[in-house]
Amino acid sequence: MSFQDLGLIEPLVRAVAEQGYTVPTPIQLQAIPVVLAGHDLLAAAQTGTGKTAGFTLPMLQRLSGGEPARNAKGKIIPRALILTPTRELAAQVHENLAAYGRHLKLHSMAMYGGVGMQPQINALARGMDIVVATPGRL
Repeated sequence: MSFQDLGLIEPLVRAVAEQGYTVPTPIQLQAIPVVLAGHDLLAAAQTGTGKTAGFTLPMLQRLSGGEPARNAKGKIIPRALILTPTRELAAQVHENLAAYGRHLKLHSMAMYGGVGMQPQINALARGMDIVVATPGRL
């Protein structure tokens, strides 16, 4: 089975091919259709099995089909939040999001401690569709 067979749109299929992925992993085969259908998902798998792609690819697809969310003042506000326990994982998840979403018109950022807060505040103010954050900085 291919990523296209799972129902992913062409820009995402192209992005995963550019990352060198040829076939979905078992966790991706199970997770992608569930998330695409809009259902909740709880999954566990070993490190390196493709969990991040398993939930971010369908999330990117679902977000790409809609209009940005806006607050009462018309500013773009996040539609998705991914919480991670460490800044290293937040940075890694955000890198993956950027790679998978490179052919989509979505904006994402990572928000974590240990670095200046103002650049993150400024990025959020510009309008983000997806925020990857640690609880402390959030």
